[in-house]
Amino acid sequence: MLQLYTEDTYEVEGEPLFGYLRGRYTQRELSLIDDYAFDLGIEVMPCIQTLGHMGQMLQWPEYAHLRDNTEVFLAESEATYEFLEKLIQTISSPFRSKRIHIGMDEAYGVGEGRYKQIFGEKDTSQIFVEHLQRVNEICVRNGLQPILWSDTAKNNSLLGYYDEGNNPATPELANHMPANAELIFWDYYHTTPDTYTQKIKQHREMGCQQPWIATAAWTWSRFWTALPFSFEAIRASTVSAKNKEDGVRNSFITIWGDEGNECDMFSSLPAVLYYAQHGYTDQDEVDVLQLKRNFEGICGADFDSWVYASQIDDVPEGTQITSKSNFVSNMSKWLLWEDPFLSFLSPQYADEDLETHYSTIADKLYETIQYRTNPLNERLEFPARIAKVLSLKCFLRKRCVEAYRNKQYDQLLELAQGRLANLRVQVDELWKYHRTLWMKTNKPFGWEVLEQRYGGLRARLETMYDQIIAHVQYHITRNSRKEGQVDNTDEDEEDPYQSIPEFDADLKCLYYGLKTNMLLDHARVISPSRLG
Repeated sequence: MLQLYTEDTYEVEGEPLFGYLRGRYTQRELSLIDDYAFDLGIEVMPCIQTLGHMGQMLQWPEYAHLRDNTEVFLAESEATYEFLEKLIQTISSPFRSKRIHIGMDEAYGVGEGRYKQIFGEKDTSQIFVEHLQRVNEICVRNGLQPILWSDTAKNNSLLGYYDEGNNPATPELANHMPANAELIFWDYYHTTPDTYTQKIKQHREMGCQQPWIATAAWTWSRFWTALPFSFEAIRASTVSAKNKEDGVRNSFITIWGDEGNECDMFSSLPAVLYYAQHGYTDQDEVDVLQLKRNFEGICGADFDSWVYASQIDDVPEGTQITSKSNFVSNMSKWLLWEDPFLSFLSPQYADEDLETHYSTIADKLYETIQYRTNPLNERLEFPARIAKVLSLKCFLRKRCVEAYRNKQYDQLLELAQGRLANLRVQVDELWKYHRTLWMKTNKPFGWEVLEQRYGGLRARLETMYDQIIAHVQYHITRNSRKEGQVDNTDEDEEDPYQSIPEFDADLKCLYYGLKTNMLLDHARVISPSRLG
């Protein structure tokens, strides 16, 4: 089975702003996907959202009347259910499947926005259940069986959802959940089976005797899949799912593109194959040698090299994955987008030899690509280029500050015309390579988000370069005047290039105890200033 996740990315007749400029699927494209899968014996299930995660469409004034808050549909409104029926009929029509994933996860703030103004205050679980019942009626009326994520209104924070002591099976939910709706417990974070087993039990107490389990390849908010952590989370999930006494019939693996879809989704293939191999053994672990041979034979790539590429998000000594691990850093992402002139996160990695670390990664990956025995290894060029950029960027400010404060103008000029100039070239080449990779894999819509990130980085590197050159030139000129005994003190005090304020600023450690073990998004790292 393939679940094709969409929010507003499919065309709906009479709704030109639904999926507006987002590369939405046409009905023909969806039919072709279904036909192709059908020939391979694969069922394609449409996967949509019917409560939260709809901010992309709700941002437009055209849909203001359907809005509870910026992300959530207005429950209890007849206009909402008319619109949802239109969506459900549209998305189900190209597919042979009579199942539909109706989403309903992470509906933060349901009942707290316009709902409260219009209908008054009501218990959020009651709002959720009543809304689910209405959506279920639409599905039944259209001959569809709904499945949905199981983080209901009162437990849809990550802490609440995964807290083993938080049993969502309240009498209200257990007594009013539609009997035909199946729940999916999604957990991408735990690395031991116990949590999964406990949550399966709680789902059955909620009246869902056949819950599903969803695991994930960690593709979101990063450039390359975090494969080592993905393997651990997948193994914990599948071991629990395969348990002959307490397991489940249905499980699946997810791939997400949060925060700009920067990741090369092909990098998830080792994790997907690892998950698939678990389906062919009743053991707690797969035959790793067979896994590697299968990956080379099926995908035409070297398994170990693809896993090695995940080290762009790790420190040189590696980060141990334990039973307490529940996420993995996206260090290469925040190092790349971090403002190069301010480099305000550099105290977090001051003790790490990242220059050598990233240079080594780049060299090894390029060496693997050159063998050309496995054609898909060419995609390793993406993490290799990232590693090359980061080897030049990570301590650039530190080097410049040392030369600047010691008034070593020749050294500062050499850094600008050497290391910084080379970095600008490497960033340009990475940007163009990433653009080519995107256009080969995706529709062009959405690339503008990443291109603006590259544009911002390129602009800041140019400003950094120009400021350094102007500062060095100022002091060369000033020293020449001193030798000629020309007094221009008043002019010097007004010259903006006599100092570089960005290099005068002392940096502080912002996240004590975390070092590089952080999962940060683009908006957090481009500036220490909050926008807005």
